[in-house]
Amino acid sequence: MSRALAILLSAFVLAACGPDDVPASRLPRFEPLHLKPRVALVLGSGGPRGFAHIGVLKVLEEAGLKPDLVIGASVGALVGALYADGMNATQLQKLADQINVAEFFFELRVLRGLPASGGAVQEYVDEKVDGRTIEQLKIPFAAAATRLSDRTLALFNRGDTGLAVRASSASPGQFEAVKIGDDLFIDGDEASPVPVRAAKKMGADVVIAIDVSAYLEDTPAGVPEAWKVKDERRARQIKDESGQADVMLHPNIGYYAGHDENYRRRVIEAAERYTREQLPRIREILAKKGVKL
Repeated sequence: MSRALAILLSAFVLAACGPDDVPASRLPRFEPLHLKPRVALVLGSGGPRGFAHIGVLKVLEEAGLKPDLVIGASVGALVGALYADGMNATQLQKLADQINVAEFFFELRVLRGLPASGGAVQEYVDEKVDGRTIEQLKIPFAAAATRLSDRTLALFNRGDTGLAVRASSASPGQFEAVKIGDDLFIDGDEASPVPVRAAKKMGADVVIAIDVSAYLEDTPAGVPEAWKVKDERRARQIKDESGQADVMLHPNIGYYAGHDENYRRRVIEAAERYTREQLPRIREILAKKGVKL
């Protein structure tokens, strides 16, 4: 009973946490980088499939990769923000073992049929980065969101880290759009599931991108048509940008996603195995670009 009461009280607190509580000086925004990044790491969208990012990061980290810029869309923004703040892959995996994804969605408004506010996501990220703004993170970072009014990509590389990630991961139907300044923002997945082009526009010489989306050929018979439409849309968008990536990593972690501990461990391990197999190719490609692992 005490556990249930604690969760209920947390729901009241988190529901009250929102953009209006963030001072204007901390509102997420974009500013051109002062230094041109050499290597950018791009983490794609995918909801709970994003646990696979940890497996990829583990191998790249062991190989000696030190990105000068991290860009994330949706769950990629959440993982990317924590990574940019200094968490290594081992620490991220421990965090993955402890996280209760349901707490991101549990609000009284959900019981009334409304989407979650996303305040819990904002609170979680800001707590993990100890309140640091994006510009205070150890590695330059940008969260990719979709501006609702024109469905174009927006990048946030300054301001409140949690709010930027909240906007980047505001999946329509699950979370309400996030108001920042005069605009509303939704999930970065809608405009650019793996924002490779954004990394190039920010000046990156070398782009290593991680796509954790499902393989279309693995789509089971009988899945809802809406799922297939979304998967096909995402695949088209990723293909449109993938040619600008120097290294595109796409581990096959299966079609169905989950939230339980077994799922998390399985996809992390699968992504790790895949990346280890790809490491010789990665080294060869990067060596040609003058980047040694």
